[in-house]
Amino acid sequence: MTNCCDRLLVTESATIQPHLHERSPQIHFSTGLLFGTVFGLLSNALPTQAATAIPEATAAARATQRQQQVQQIRPDNYDLSRHPLSDWGFWRNLLWTTAVVEPQAPQAEFVSTSLAQMLSLTARGNLTSTQKRTLDMAMAIANQLYLSDPNLYAGIGQQFAQTIAQSPDAYWVSIALSALSKGSSTTQQRQQWVDLVRQRFPNWTNDVYLYATLREVEAIDNPVPLPPLADLLSWSIAPNQPQMYVFCRPDRGVLCQAILKDRQGNFVQENGQLWSVPLALRSLHNLAPIFPRGQTPQGIYRIEGTTPQPDTEYFRAFGLFSLVNLFIPFESGVRAFIPGQPGQLPGNLTAYQQLLPTSWRNYFPIQQTYWAGKADRDSFRIHGTGEAPTFFSSNSRYPNSHTWNPSIGCLSALELYDESGRLQQADMPKILNALTAAGGQTLAGYLIVVDVPGGEMPVSLEEITGVVAGATSPRPKPN
Repeated sequence: MTNCCDRLLVTESATIQPHLHERSPQIHFSTGLLFGTVFGLLSNALPTQAATAIPEATAAARATQRQQQVQQIRPDNYDLSRHPLSDWGFWRNLLWTTAVVEPQAPQAEFVSTSLAQMLSLTARGNLTSTQKRTLDMAMAIANQLYLSDPNLYAGIGQQFAQTIAQSPDAYWVSIALSALSKGSSTTQQRQQWVDLVRQRFPNWTNDVYLYATLREVEAIDNPVPLPPLADLLSWSIAPNQPQMYVFCRPDRGVLCQAILKDRQGNFVQENGQLWSVPLALRSLHNLAPIFPRGQTPQGIYRIEGTTPQPDTEYFRAFGLFSLVNLFIPFESGVRAFIPGQPGQLPGNLTAYQQLLPTSWRNYFPIQQTYWAGKADRDSFRIHGTGEAPTFFSSNSRYPNSHTWNPSIGCLSALELYDESGRLQQADMPKILNALTAAGGQTLAGYLIVVDVPGGEMPVSLEEITGVVAGATSPRPKPN
């Protein structure tokens, strides 16, 4: 399963589960730059483990794992009188299982009823920290289920409306507003919700979740045009730094496409065309980028080293290969977000905007990493996955990208195994090789994620090649 971003917790069942963000930093990945381990994986040959069967990847192991998840979806498990919100360990496991399985009829009825009961508690102001922790995760799963089928999970939608009207918690109100606005809502309904939130929270501009969500909802009916891509592609954030661009569709169920520019500003070529690799940037919970475990934000990331995979303990989450470390503004652990300036991005929004070409500085979507950093999101990675594509039920809704597993904020690379558990295909070696060749042994640079208009077809290499040609063509000199 791909779920590196924000937090992880290893459970007794040896399954890796996301550790809830709790709106404050807690557990972080080690971001030591263990290059010796990395370079051992950067040859064209796959690592030694790839030649042997991985027990967790066999068809039998995967079938057992999936069945263990499905068996937990039963009415007694969702009975709040038997399992109160204070039982965090129980609900952490069951809510994650619910996200994996995405129950359909008839199980959806008791799941929806239970989640609606949980969400009704968001109106209370006397909850314990453990109860709030459980509700944080319940809101994320409710968002996922509601947006997967607003009719099937209409009870959750009704409770989201009550949360907007009654909850004193700006974070929960923001999730509810985002979910309802992206569901089957009308322009008039969205405006009513926006007006109500602004009335209930007059200082909404001072809350990062409300501010980002209200801006996002307003853009549904008043979209901002995309600035010239050629300006972004011809721009260098800092001298002598490679830049990886990841082009996505607004619908993150559609595959994204990554290309790379080296330290000299030249686009990397492979076999006579642009080097490229497809990536999935879909969050399992379908949350907006401002929220923990949400979609991968658009904007600027600092690339800085890797997190090695020394064994198979985290195989299901990340596959066999090292993970590429990405840092957003204000995230701790970065050596130098700006080369020559140790530490995090200094300054305010203006400092971030200065890293962009003039035509992009006021384009709000490209500021998503800035605001996500303000909201304490962290631990973004590029990584593979050892999980079967059939493990997550939601993959079946995306036929063009169903072999790429979702994450909870990371960039997911293809990694496939046969029924005997042997590796058949993996894109992480290609990514690690290219970043090392383009950036040198420090494996540092920048990554820029941007959504481009389009339908349900993935961003094609031909589409990108045309934009790159415009970005690299000589510009006429001004008179």
